[in-house]
Amino acid sequence: MSAQIEFTIESPHGPRPVSVTYDRRGAGEPLLLLHGIGHHWQAWEPVIPILAAERDVVAVDLPGFGASAPLPDGCAYDLSTVVPVLGGLCEALGIDRPHVAGNSLGGLLALELGREQRVRSVTALSPAGFWSDSERRYAFGTLRAMHAAASAMPLPLIERLSRSAAGRTALTSTIYARPARRSPEAAVAETLALRTATGFHQTLAAGRTVRVTEDITGLPVTIAWGSRDRLLLRRQGVRAKHAIPGARLVRLPGCGHVPMNDDPALVARVILDGSR
Repeated sequence: MSAQIEFTIESPHGPRPVSVTYDRRGAGEPLLLLHGIGHHWQAWEPVIPILAAERDVVAVDLPGFGASAPLPDGCAYDLSTVVPVLGGLCEALGIDRPHVAGNSLGGLLALELGREQRVRSVTALSPAGFWSDSERRYAFGTLRAMHAAASAMPLPLIERLSRSAAGRTALTSTIYARPARRSPEAAVAETLALRTATGFHQTLAAGRTVRVTEDITGLPVTIAWGSRDRLLLRRQGVRAKHAIPGARLVRLPGCGHVPMNDDPALVARVILDGSR
């Protein structure tokens, strides 16, 4: 069962309350899981049972996504705001320097948490920020098209599509290499999460100037890329390795942009190995 927690952050207009939804399971060293843009914590559901056998797993709905409230008025959806929010969340939950794993936008946030030495280790799955200008424009254009399609489809159509493998492929093949493996309920829920994401457009706007070039030192970093990632092309993983030479670069055969559902056992093993 997910839960909500409220805490205070500093904003340009003084202290403001933030409410974040999260799911917490397992025992062991803490592990924070961060999803991508337009998604929700349930993207991690395929791997949580494996991870929770060894870790105290906290899967988060980022502010403005899933069931989490939007950021307070006047707060930008950029690294300088969202990273401290995640730090405040950990403090409110009594977590000291967790391991962190993130996918896409979540991978970018995970790397920034590592750069600020707020975490013990980082695992980034197809992280944002290693794109060329043309690759960023392609990815952002694809995301906007996905958001527009999700917003335009009536709920009965989404539910009808979700009942067949072909329909789930139509709904989710941009981010999954094996979309037919997604359950009908999950396909409906993530399509609705995308269209109701209040932070979607502001997050994309903040991402226009993001380019990761700084190294991360002093903690283990793993960067993993799906061999069938159609959103952030796998050659960006080579750039990530050049930017962070000490990182372990891992290929995820047969996986798409959101690899947790394509190969849960492999992704869980990569995360656990990276956090040991």
